[in-house]
Amino acid sequence: MQTMNVEYAIIGAGTSGLGAYSRISRQTDSLVMIQDGPYGTTCARVGCMPSKLLITAADYAHHLHTSEFFGVPTSGHVEGRQVLERLRRERDHRFVARNLSYVDKIPAHHKLEGRARFTGPGRLMVGESVEVRAEKVILACGSRPAISEVFEPVMSHVLTSDTVFELEDLPRSIAVIGMGVIALELGQALHRLGVDTTLYGRSGKINALTHPAMQRQALDILAAELDIHSSGQVVATWEDAEGAWIEYEQSDGQRVIKVFDKVLVATGRVSNVDRLGLEHAGVDCTDAGAASVDPHTMRCANLPVFIAGDATDQLPVWHEAYDEGRIAADNALNYPDPTPAARRPPLMVFFTDPQIAVIGQSFQQLEGREIVIGELPFRSPRHVVWNKVQGHMQVYLDARTDVILGAELLGYQAEHLAHLIVLAITHGMTAEQVLEMPIYHPSAEELLRDVLIDAQKKRRRQEVEAVPLTSSA
Repeated sequence: MQTMNVEYAIIGAGTSGLGAYSRISRQTDSLVMIQDGPYGTTCARVGCMPSKLLITAADYAHHLHTSEFFGVPTSGHVEGRQVLERLRRERDHRFVARNLSYVDKIPAHHKLEGRARFTGPGRLMVGESVEVRAEKVILACGSRPAISEVFEPVMSHVLTSDTVFELEDLPRSIAVIGMGVIALELGQALHRLGVDTTLYGRSGKINALTHPAMQRQALDILAAELDIHSSGQVVATWEDAEGAWIEYEQSDGQRVIKVFDKVLVATGRVSNVDRLGLEHAGVDCTDAGAASVDPHTMRCANLPVFIAGDATDQLPVWHEAYDEGRIAADNALNYPDPTPAARRPPLMVFFTDPQIAVIGQSFQQLEGREIVIGELPFRSPRHVVWNKVQGHMQVYLDARTDVILGAELLGYQAEHLAHLIVLAITHGMTAEQVLEMPIYHPSAEELLRDVLIDAQKKRRRQEVEAVPLTSSA
């Protein structure tokens, strides 16, 4: 058996693992990065990039059905094989290849391939033949799709976000299980590419948005285009020569039964830390194998064990995963003295149509605080020109200071407005300070200006109402 003695071991070579490696490798040569499976990161292989490639193809297909509004009637059809071939070509030759070129530059003695598991504190078995002894360990081992036992009878038809992009051709029909970002993005894209698509939710809500009115409007808009059963649960599945059958019980007790070529299970992802034997490392875990972690240091209790990225079970987006890898590395380098890091303001975007974005503190997180809500429908002159006027925008201000605290958006190209808002939040700006910025006409940014003006009017009105009346002498 081979034994490696290092100061640092990083389990996982995804976004957070590479972020940690970039930090530690500048300080020491005594480290190893352990990777189980192909290199390439979740984002590049099965996440952000292939999903956006599919969505872009779906947008072009959708234009065929909507261009007549502009006096440009068109016709055409979707070649499913070409869509998926182009997706994989761009993914593999551009996005994954870029990542692999970086990994290839990492010295060979810093890389070890195989599945790692703890055999004791600071002791890892990799595969069956290599033992790694490390003083500090960073767990950046990623996550995997969660699949309920109810789908076991139809597993030959089941797809996840890890496998859907490997399809050779588009199916005729698909059931999409879930109402989160993966389910909504891929479900709408497949529908627009001509696949008979049905979405099955559980809670009756669109994830991410927290204001009740925003949730309702998002569901109403998407349900007008998509076949959505938003509230209930899958109670049974079976397969026969026709395909995979789904029996779904709605919250009102009514049961819906339908057969599909494929079933895309997109009900979330679970951390891979449950496969590492953390109990042997002295880490206290839940029955599900999860471990608690300090989000400002990424450290588990007072141990020299750190968790970053999807492995935290918080499912961060790309920029947060990279940040967490670097935070974990900094605290591993400084162990045992923690150096809490300031986290960036939250930013989440769903690339649906209309897009969904939550920035900073959500409405739910601000409940109980004294805030002012500026809000307007997505009807800027620019959105009217695009014929994309569905949706709504809310921005939350501190009622006393005018500082922008957060926002929830539902509208076309909301991603761009979201970045302006998160920039303002990052720098602690007030609505008045943002309004000093020039806004070009016509542009989508006019909507942000008008929403902030709406908020300021409400805030001034509240101030006037709060002033006690006094009698004149």
